[in-house]
Amino acid sequence: MPRRSDARKCVLQMLYLLDQNADADLQTIRATVEQNLENEELVEFAWRLITGVRASQDELDQQITSVAQNWRVDRMAATDRNAIRAGLFEMQQVGTPAAIVLNETIELARSFGTEHSASFVNGILDKLKPEQLSDAPAGEETQA
Repeated sequence: MPRRSDARKCVLQMLYLLDQNADADLQTIRATVEQNLENEELVEFAWRLITGVRASQDELDQQITSVAQNWRVDRMAATDRNAIRAGLFEMQQVGTPAAIVLNETIELARSFGTEHSASFVNGILDKLKPEQLSDAPAGEETQA
């Protein structure tokens, strides 16, 4: 039976595709998601992440930039930046517990990225966890 992990894998693949080809047909992407997941609940979860990340991309990138010392988002590996965007969106907008999102996103980075991707993605997302933001000293919070 497919799980949310499968949906997150599909999301990363579709976000990567959109990152490489911003004019990709969304109907085709939706059909691909439906074909790969074959479970309506997971399709809707994946679609929410894909469309949410696209709609919030500028805001997500600003947050990532605020904690990614010496890194611009456009210079990050495409798989890393899209894994971070999806994980950040899921934590903030879907409400999935940060521990689950970090674990799942790190595994995706390990599977699809370089040998350093897992630790890089972990470092960025760990700084952007909701509880990290609320515990930050005044004046040091990242933009929400």
